[in-house]
Amino acid sequence: MTEQMKAVVLTHFGGPDAFELREVSVPHVGPRQVRVRVHATAINPLDFQIRRGDYVDLVPLPAIIGHDISGVIEEVGSHVTEFCVGDAVYYTPQIFGGPGSYAEQHVADVELVGRKPENVSHLEAASLTLVGGTVWEALVTRAQLTVGETILIHGGTGGVGTIAIQVAAAIGARVITTAKAGDHEFVRSLGADAAIDYTSTDYVDAVSELTSGVGVDVVFDTIGGDALTRSPLALADSGRVVSIVDIAQPQNLIEAWGKNAAYHFVFTRQNRGKLNALTTLVERGLVKPVIGATLPLARTGEAHELLENRRSFALRGKVAIDVAGDTVALPPRIS
Repeated sequence: MTEQMKAVVLTHFGGPDAFELREVSVPHVGPRQVRVRVHATAINPLDFQIRRGDYVDLVPLPAIIGHDISGVIEEVGSHVTEFCVGDAVYYTPQIFGGPGSYAEQHVADVELVGRKPENVSHLEAASLTLVGGTVWEALVTRAQLTVGETILIHGGTGGVGTIAIQVAAAIGARVITTAKAGDHEFVRSLGADAAIDYTSTDYVDAVSELTSGVGVDVVFDTIGGDALTRSPLALADSGRVVSIVDIAQPQNLIEAWGKNAAYHFVFTRQNRGKLNALTTLVERGLVKPVIGATLPLARTGEAHELLENRRSFALRGKVAIDVAGDTVALPPRIS
C-alpha cells in the first residue's frame, strides 16, 4: 500500500478558499532524488499569483504548490552521495516543475538541495530559500553590487526586502530603503543606512538629497508600478535597475536611456550554489530571516490572505507555515 501524507491541494483557481487539506500519496524517490520530511514552508507572492490563476497554463490542477522547504531527509535515491538520511536541508522546489512544498513530505532533485544553516530554526530556514535565492540572483549575479556602491531597495519591510537589506549591507554597499516611518528603526536594525517614508516623501527627491544629486548605483524593485516606472530618475549614470515584478505594460525608458542604465528582470533559478552562499552569510550572523507571522499547514489559505493583504497588517518579513506543528503567531491588524 502506498504511503500517505497530508497536503494542501489547490483544487481550483480563485481566492484563499481554493485550497483543500487532503491525504495524498507520497511521491516515489528517483536515483538522484531525496525525500524530505517537511518541517516548515513559507508563502510567497508567486504562490498567491498561482492560486488566483496568473499562471493557468503552467499549473495543471489539482496541484500542490509552494516554493520554500526546510526539513530532514528520510530517504535518498540510489545515486545520491551528497546527503544522508537525517540531514537537515533547505531548498526551493522546482518552480512549475511538479509538486510544491505545502505537504508533509516532498521529493526533490538533489541538485536543488542545500544543507540547512545550523544557527536558525526550520521556520527561519524555510523563510529564506526563494527570497534568498532571488536576492542573490538580483544583487550579486545580475546587478553585481560591490562594496562602496549605493543601492535603493524598494519595500524594505517585505519578505524580499528584509533579506536584500542584509545581503547588500554584507556586501559593503550603502543601503537606502523605502518604508513607513514607523518601520525606520526596524530597517536600520537590518543594516539600512537611510530610510525614506514613501507615504509622505517622493523617493526620487529623497534619493537626490541623500546622494547630493548623484543618484544610486542600483535600484532593486520588489513592488512594481510607480516604484519601477520612476526608478531611472533615482539612478546615477550607468546605474542598474533590477526588478523581480512582472509587468503587463510597456515602460517609458527615455530617462533610463539618458542615464546609460541597464535593466535586469529576474525570475530566479534555484541551485545549491546560491543556498551555500546564503548559508555562509547566515552562519556568520550577517543575514537572519525575518518572520512576521506563522500558521499551521491546515490554515494555509489564511496565510495567503494575510500576505496578499499585508498592507492591512503590521507585517514584517515572511509568512511561515509550521508543517510539523501548530504554531500560531499573527501580526496586529492596522486600524
